[in-house]
Amino acid sequence: MSSGQGPSGRARGRARGRARGQPTEAARRPGEEKEVPQQRASLAQAQAATGVSGRASHRGGARGDPRPGEHPQPPVSEMAALQIGESDQAGRGARGRREPESLTTRPEHVANKKGKSGNPLTVIANYFKVETIPDWVIYQYHVDFSPSVESPRMRRALLCIHKEQLGSCYLFDGMSDLKTLSRLATEPTQLYSQRKTDGENICITLKRTAELPPRHPEVLRLFNTQNRRNLQHLKFQLLGQHYFDPQTVSAIPQHGIELWQGVITAIRQHENSVMMVVDTTYKVLRRDTVYDLMYELRKSHNYTDECTKQIAGSVVMTRYNNKTYRVDDIAWKKTPCDTFETKSGPLTYMDYYLKHYEIRIKDQKQPLLVCQPSKRDLRAGRTQNIYLIPELCCLTGLTEAMRSDFNVMRDLAAYTRLPPNKRVENLSTFIQRVKSNSEVRKDMRGWGMEFSNSLVEVQARVLNTERIIQVEQPSSYDPKTADFSREMRGKPMELCRDLRIWTVIVSRRDYPKFEDFLQSLKRVCPPMGMRVNNPEVITIEDDRINSFIGAMRRGIGPETGMILIIVPNNRKDRYDAIKKVACIDIPVPSQVVVARTLSKKQMLMSVATKIGVQLNCKMGGVPWRLEIPLFNLMVIGYDTYHDSSQKGRSAGGFVASLNKNLTQWYSRVAFHNTHQELSDALKVHITVALKRYSEVNGSLPDRIIFYRDGVSDGQIHQVQEWELEQLRRSYRELAPDYTPRFAFVVVTKRISTRFFVKGSRQFENPPPGTVIDDEVTRPERYDFYLVSQSVRQGTVTPTQYNVIYDTSSLSPDHMQRLSYKLTHLYYNWPGTIRVPAPCQYAHKLAFLAGQSLHREPSPALSNYLFYL
Repeated sequence: MSSGQGPSGRARGRARGRARGQPTEAARRPGEEKEVPQQRASLAQAQAATGVSGRASHRGGARGDPRPGEHPQPPVSEMAALQIGESDQAGRGARGRREPESLTTRPEHVANKKGKSGNPLTVIANYFKVETIPDWVIYQYHVDFSPSVESPRMRRALLCIHKEQLGSCYLFDGMSDLKTLSRLATEPTQLYSQRKTDGENICITLKRTAELPPRHPEVLRLFNTQNRRNLQHLKFQLLGQHYFDPQTVSAIPQHGIELWQGVITAIRQHENSVMMVVDTTYKVLRRDTVYDLMYELRKSHNYTDECTKQIAGSVVMTRYNNKTYRVDDIAWKKTPCDTFETKSGPLTYMDYYLKHYEIRIKDQKQPLLVCQPSKRDLRAGRTQNIYLIPELCCLTGLTEAMRSDFNVMRDLAAYTRLPPNKRVENLSTFIQRVKSNSEVRKDMRGWGMEFSNSLVEVQARVLNTERIIQVEQPSSYDPKTADFSREMRGKPMELCRDLRIWTVIVSRRDYPKFEDFLQSLKRVCPPMGMRVNNPEVITIEDDRINSFIGAMRRGIGPETGMILIIVPNNRKDRYDAIKKVACIDIPVPSQVVVARTLSKKQMLMSVATKIGVQLNCKMGGVPWRLEIPLFNLMVIGYDTYHDSSQKGRSAGGFVASLNKNLTQWYSRVAFHNTHQELSDALKVHITVALKRYSEVNGSLPDRIIFYRDGVSDGQIHQVQEWELEQLRRSYRELAPDYTPRFAFVVVTKRISTRFFVKGSRQFENPPPGTVIDDEVTRPERYDFYLVSQSVRQGTVTPTQYNVIYDTSSLSPDHMQRLSYKLTHLYYNWPGTIRVPAPCQYAHKLAFLAGQSLHREPSPALSNYLFYL
């Protein structure tokens, strides 16, 4: 086979991420089995038909031997990945992911989802309209091969021979689905191709199955496929799931990292038109390799365990092909000198990289990194592990040490926290690059696509500011910042719990800091209505975990209302051990304070005020409340967090309000591996929460509003099928005639949508309380966007609310206003936050359980915000 490619082959190679002029041996990953002769011949015919030689390895790594009991698998999926002619896999994502189906979640009775209250405001959104030819139609055909051809790559090759009849623009998925702008002359159409391996004629039958209008979901998949091709034409590189521009890489040498800037794009049907959303994304790459990290750890007490702990689970990138991988383990008994089978015979990893990438591996004794097959690999029949060389793998992302380093985060923020004006400028530059590229214009003209030149204008509304109430003393705040810390200063809290019987554990070295802190606490708490008695102080001689745990067990008595532990640093294992004792073994509200926080005397009064408020909340107090003009209302928040101690298991935080002011909360944790386990746990939790609500209020709630965080678009169907049904069953079983009005709202934080306000000189962030419920929302949803907070740097990110079930009888205006009110009730911050408070409480609870406890906390703490 020739290693060179013709012009069209090079273009297609770049579009699929294949290196130019790469030898065909690299078309298969190291360690993969050989093709059988017929498959190899079929591949040769495919290359002859298209002018394309082999394709680079799917993930660029090294495959190991088959597991015991497994049979060698022919590289059918690798053959399927070859792009033929103008075709591509319709509807596939950057790594073969299929876009979620358009799922209708809008309740049937919601005819108008627009609110009314607030002041009108015109905003600019990061969307460009997609303009198409008015009579544009795509013809969809079912493709059948006789005799049968198993290889998708071979199917493409056989079909590509007839590209003149199929039209200049078509998409074939390699199996049975073909889309083209050209209607074939005969129905059905039969085409014939000769297979060179045996000279047999293959009959290809095409039957028209549909004519797709411009707004059909399949057409939107086609648009997104073309959009990815546009980025490839612009020489963007695929790293992970997104495309990044190599021309915008910013080196930050003082921290040994570099920052890649890329774009996130998606084309969808919105209220009145098809639009493309564009947002900027970043990927942090570290200059050091996995080998460098392993070298630094060489003096560790338990070297192999420490390496596995720090490397397993991390994401690395191989510079020779810019592919990213998740490391699952380290193969300590494998080295680069080990061999794997190729079609030319056994080959060492060292020789492979020298032959195909001209890379000489320096350390021949280093172990190999193990990457287990992804879900996509398993679906394609690739069940063997990928093996990577540590010295060829760059670490990605930030370590915990980097995240806690103020200088690192400050220098990164200079690049990543783009102000609105700069972000709008980047959007304009990007769309001009797209529209001025000749290859992009050619492709898009073929499909009848064109983007608008300007960003979309949207009519928004700004909701009124809320009144913050403390002991019947209402106060307002600056609507530009939605920060009411100044208004709270010197005022008593709504409900106070005294520090009456409490215990402090501190090392002898940090005792002077504690003394200063205690005096500050006694000065700031009484004006807030909180009395502080002298605590029982237990002084320990060292900072060992056992010393802290032993002191806790001695210091917690039956009447202890709070235990405060001052630790010398933020070691996770010590924190986890402390929380397990306080939340599980001997349940009591607890507060852990790092001694460094108490070291700056000029800030000690401010620190003492914040800690005092937090202590009050953890013991059942309430700093402030809002006016909620809905009686017998129960609000529930739910969020999930991955449990770091067990792969595949998640901790779910369930938080429900118990009184009419939404200031008293009940919380529980559910560990689950499957969606059914989650929904079963939800049923139990909401049943108990409803009983507690009835005990507090004397009746069950008339309305229940459920805010569900941590749900992607692809999981909404599961939520409807499992969670909604279990929640409905819970109150049916509680009382046969109990039928509360109920709404289920999916809250999404990680979105690409941004909004800007055009000021007198430049673009600015929308003010807190900005609601957008038209134009960029989705017609099949009851959804809206809410900007609920103010940011000091960068561009504010709105939150998306999608009401997927609603019998609450609340108007859209009421739903929007209630959601905004709830963003004021997170007691760890005297201001608004991005999500409703019950969602943030649920996240904090799930994070504590999944990161530190790995078990359900004691039910004795369920009525306290012990997880703040």
